Amino acid sequence: MANSVQQWLQKARQQLAQLVPPDEASIEAQILLMHVLNVNRAWLIAHATDSLAAAAVMTVEALLQRRLQGEPIAHILGEREFFGLPLKVTPDTLIPRPDTETLVEAALQKIHGRMRVLDLGTGTGAIALAIAKHAPGCEVIAVDASAAALAVATENATALQLNNVQCVASHWFTALPATNFDLIVSNPPYIETSDPHLQQGDLRFEPMSALASGADGLQDIRQIVAQAPGYLNEGGWLMLEHGYNQADAVQQLLHAAGLQQIQTLNDLGGNPRVTLAQWLTHGAEQQ
Repeated sequence: MANSVQQWLQKARQQLAQLVPPDEASIEAQILLMHVLNVNRAWLIAHATDSLAAAAVMTVEALLQRRLQGEPIAHILGEREFFGLPLKVTPDTLIPRPDTETLVEAALQKIHGRMRVLDLGTGTGAIALAIAKHAPGCEVIAVDASAAALAVATENATALQLNNVQCVASHWFTALPATNFDLIVSNPPYIETSDPHLQQGDLRFEPMSALASGADGLQDIRQIVAQAPGYLNEGGWLMLEHGYNQADAVQQLLHAAGLQQIQTLNDLGGNPRVTLAQWLTHGAEQQ
């Protein structure tokens, strides 16, 4: 059995390298040990030759075995950082991903003054809470059809003390009050139901309802785009995250629904990831 910090990390890295690339294996091994010891990465480096207590080894080995079975790190730790915010994560929610920060950044660029923002399919609340944190003057409504997911979002909002967020149970727009918004954002399900990736990696452990959306992956996006104009103020924006190969289709849906100023933004990996459009019934473009 590996007795020192360095020895355990080396052993864990070798085992994890069968599951993920070597650089990720090293990071994941460190994350698991940091979690159990409640220390940071600098501590691991400074105490590389320290012996690990038997209880700590037993605990971290149990977590390592869960990871080797494919369980996502976010589920093992029960949290994931998103846009600098620590968020509780459970198997009832989609695990927040760095690509979605592109959507938050795009939303914040359009926000000025006191605006009403709607986040459709909020999950952990990641998008809504990041916007609420960085645009405290806004009123943010976060909706989800899953009661379990909404409970997680509510808990995250409370933990972060973000009082400008209201969590509402609704399947997209169906249970919303008769009100309009200046900005509607969504990271809806957009994977094709037949996509083999749904049975691989972390996706196996995430709720299918938050991932797949019909034969072409666009079923939910079609519904959102069709209904959004009825909930947007004049000059308001609709922003959607989508698959890397869906930008053209989403742009066509937005155009057909009468939205204008359509553009697509790339994620951190350079893939087309977020498409936005403005609702203008009269007058010139509004920023």
